[in-house]
Amino acid sequence: MPLNRRKFLKKSAATGAGVAIASAAAAPAAQAAESAAAKKPAKRYSLTVMGTTDLHGHVFNWDYFKNAEYSDKAGNAQGLSRISTLVNQVRAEKGRCNTLLLDAGDTIQGTPLTYYYAKVDPITAKGGPVHPMAQAMNAIGYDAAALGNHEFNYGIETLRKFEEQLHFPLLGANALDAKTQKPAFPPYFIKKFRVPGLPPVKVAVLGLTNPGIAIWDKAYVQGKLEFPGLEEQAAKWVPKLKSMGADVVVVSAHSGSSGTSSYGDQLPYVENSAALVAQQVPDIDAVLVGHAHVEIPELKVTNAKTGKTVVLSEPLAYAERLSLFDIELVFVKGRWTVESVSSKVLNSNTVADDPKITKLLGDEHAKVVEYVNQVVGTATQTLTTVEARYKDAPIIDLITKVQEDVVKAALASTSYASLPVIAQASPFSRTSEIPAGDVTIRDLSSLYVYDNTLVAKLLTGAQIRAYLEYSAEYFVQTAAGAAVDVEKLTNANSRPDYNYDYVSGLSYEIDIAQAAGSRIRNLTYNGAALDDAQQFVFAVNNYRANGGGAFPHVASATELWSESTEIRTRIAEWVTAKGVLDPKDFASVDWKLTREGTPVF
Repeated sequence: MPLNRRKFLKKSAATGAGVAIASAAAAPAAQAAESAAAKKPAKRYSLTVMGTTDLHGHVFNWDYFKNAEYSDKAGNAQGLSRISTLVNQVRAEKGRCNTLLLDAGDTIQGTPLTYYYAKVDPITAKGGPVHPMAQAMNAIGYDAAALGNHEFNYGIETLRKFEEQLHFPLLGANALDAKTQKPAFPPYFIKKFRVPGLPPVKVAVLGLTNPGIAIWDKAYVQGKLEFPGLEEQAAKWVPKLKSMGADVVVVSAHSGSSGTSSYGDQLPYVENSAALVAQQVPDIDAVLVGHAHVEIPELKVTNAKTGKTVVLSEPLAYAERLSLFDIELVFVKGRWTVESVSSKVLNSNTVADDPKITKLLGDEHAKVVEYVNQVVGTATQTLTTVEARYKDAPIIDLITKVQEDVVKAALASTSYASLPVIAQASPFSRTSEIPAGDVTIRDLSSLYVYDNTLVAKLLTGAQIRAYLEYSAEYFVQTAAGAAVDVEKLTNANSRPDYNYDYVSGLSYEIDIAQAAGSRIRNLTYNGAALDDAQQFVFAVNNYRANGGGAFPHVASATELWSESTEIRTRIAEWVTAKGVLDPKDFASVDWKLTREGTPVF
């Protein structure tokens, strides 16, 4: 039972006096005792923290879009089943009682498996299934996980049901209830590790998620949840954790380490701020980094206030790596102190699947394989994205055509029905293909790999022009006489393919010989030069509509309509209704790359 303040002060004073009286007489004895203590070996404890991130629904090393084992040029392997084997090995080596297993978010979105259990056989239905990711992570024995931004893609009800099915907490210190401003999820998790003959080692895990959720899943979270900056919330919570007796503080952050943001100045909070947290907030020992899908075996950051080194690690994504933090503690002056931290990553391609996970989720996997291989139509010719990032490809026109049709139907009985509808789409994948002959859900899903939904926005001709100029920054400036290498033509300033947009319903040229911002040429609508004042209904995915990629005007534009059905589902419905997938029903050459008026291709 804790002493009250008066008793504590009285006892301290008495004890202090006793020490003072004794010390003068016992100085030589004390020095001898100190010398003897110095010769004794220090009492130590070794803790290993394991971490995954951005699992995105990968349980097995399986590519649902190709209906085959996953493979890539680097020889990577994916899936929690592999992670389970690695975790078992680490626990066998270190002792399970000396390990902690964490995740840094983005768990329930990303594969047909996660889509199936959110939409086709939803976990939210009465008597519905337990989510495969919950089953796998529970079986592996995770201790805690941070919320990722993609946790919110299917709405709060699905997220809460997933949370309920987990045997460990979902952490989010900066996911606040909009009304009370209190955390809507547990901010932290504390675990004690027993050390024979000594006080336990107390480890606190602080979970932080991404501020971008406020933009990317605005439809679900606006007015309900708020997501302040990671640095600000870490500065609030880490001192509390230390005051609660935490000997070790680990942050699980769904935020990259680069210090950059994809959403421009729309939010005052940095998207990728994990290293900033380590630099600005004292008393953090290790940071498990997520969100950025990069591999960081070990990154050392110096805390600006204490000069102490903080170790960060990010285990790539899709369960391809497992981060390992080895934390050495020493017991000095009656308390545990972190002496050193080091980290590395283990590769999932070095082990086989854990048969326990294979057996546990084999049935769920088989259901999803059967679902994605359903035939929904017939294609008259093969459609591919191989050249889609630098040539107007019919396969991307399919996406814009579906979006136009859905929005036109939705607005048919409104005052906006007379306005022209145009649409955007991005070449998400360089390997998508819809083969001639039978078309399956799998083929169509591989074309649109994200769970984006559709939004209709009101934009002017001038705003569309600015939008296209921004999109055209994707191309590397290439002089009129210079050779064109398609491998070096795109992704200027590291812009990813998904942040380059086609816009349908207009005709335009992109002059890549010009500087960024002055590339759009001969922009016309219905054969006439585009009128800057003309109003358009812009059919756009929710990521872009909410500011993803920081395209101009679209986030602040008036929203006319939105829905929660995924664009990929709309594509499947459109193809199913048509029965035949024929480019003459959707393809048109709207744009081309030029140099000073001469086509590049």
